[in-house]
This record gives sequence, structure tokens and C-alpha cells, in this order.
Amino acid sequence: MNQPLLHRPDGLIFDMDGTLWDGVECYAQGFNDFFRAHGLSRTLRKQEIAGFMGLEESKFLAETLAEWPVEARAKIYQEVVEYQYQRVRQQGGILYPGVAEGLRLLAQSYRLFIVSNSPALMIDHFMDWAGIRSLITDSIAHGVNHKPKFENIRMLIKRHGLLNPVYIGDTDSDRKQIELVPLPFFFVEYGFGHSEHFARSFGAFSALTQYLLEMAC
Repeated sequence: MNQPLLHRPDGLIFDMDGTLWDGVECYAQGFNDFFRAHGLSRTLRKQEIAGFMGLEESKFLAETLAEWPVEARAKIYQEVVEYQYQRVRQQGGILYPGVAEGLRLLAQSYRLFIVSNSPALMIDHFMDWAGIRSLITDSIAHGVNHKPKFENIRMLIKRHGLLNPVYIGDTDSDRKQIELVPLPFFFVEYGFGHSEHFARSFGAFSALTQYLLEMAC
């Protein structure tokens, strides 16, 4: 159920995958590039990975590299990620409708941030591909420090002296992390997950943009 905010946000913290874009085809192809490079017949499809988006690295690898011992997965993933970076730089993904224009409008009234459970440089490659780097005040990826999302959000809030930020994401795992901060959780319905608990929900990025611009007036 949508709930009114008591204060105008002083920062908008976005999830990346499933909220701003769909880059899962690049992620799957990065795994497959690794498998081919090592002569392995293994193949991962986009549909297989999509359900695991938003998980922290160890949990994500337990699903995508389940055949390998736990102690080997992180090293393998380092190589996989390099292939994924190449794919994102070369072909990119699907920027959700309204994101590019919406972020440009929102940046005129709010400080914008990204916190994601992605590899260390994925947010940077995404911002460069999408042409939005100048709009984003700061970002933190799980791969930089391997901390839980709620800790990285707290770190960002402290770094920038935020008093009333909100988090915008697309999964219930996002919501659970946000409750640990705690922050209001804005849920976007078009992403990879589902949630029944949120401050507000939006069926399109344009609806989120309109709501936040009205709050800024």
C-alpha cells in the first residue's frame, strides 16, 4: 500500500539492475565467453540468471557456478566479470523507458546515487554506456568492498550527509536490506522481482519521475 512521505527526499538512491536497465544478456554472455575460452560445454541463458539478480556475490555464484567448489567460484568470477565488462562496453543492454530523460529531470532537483550488488566496475561501465555519469553524484558497488547493500547505503548516506533519502529498487531483497538502514522503499514493478511492502510503487519510471518532481515543487 502506498504511503505518503513525511519529508521531501534530499537524495534518491537507485538500484541498477532491474530498476534503471536490463543488462542480463551481457551478463549471461560474459559467463558463456568464459566457458568457451576454457573449452567448456556449459551454457547459461539470460532467463536462468534473471531470477538471481540482486543477490550478493556469494549467493549469486552459488546459483550460477554451482558445479564448482565454493573456494574456486570467486576466482572464476573475476575472469567472467572481465568478459561482462567487455560486453557492456560493446553492446550495452536495455535502458528502461523514461530512465534517461527522467534522470536528467530529477537531477535538477535531487542528488542522485546508485548502490548495487554488482561487480566493482559495472556501475561505471553502465553509466558510461547510458550517458548518465554526469547526473550521478556517487555510487557504490558490492564488488568494491563485498559489504551488504544496507551497509553500503549507510556509508553513502554518511559520506554525503543525507537526512531524508529514499531507495528505489525492484526486488523484495532490496526491501529487506532497506529496512535495515532504514529508509523508505520505492518499488518499481517492471523489474526482476516482486514486493508487497513499500512506501510507494510505480509501474513505470515516468510515473516515479512525475511523483518526485511534484514533491520537489
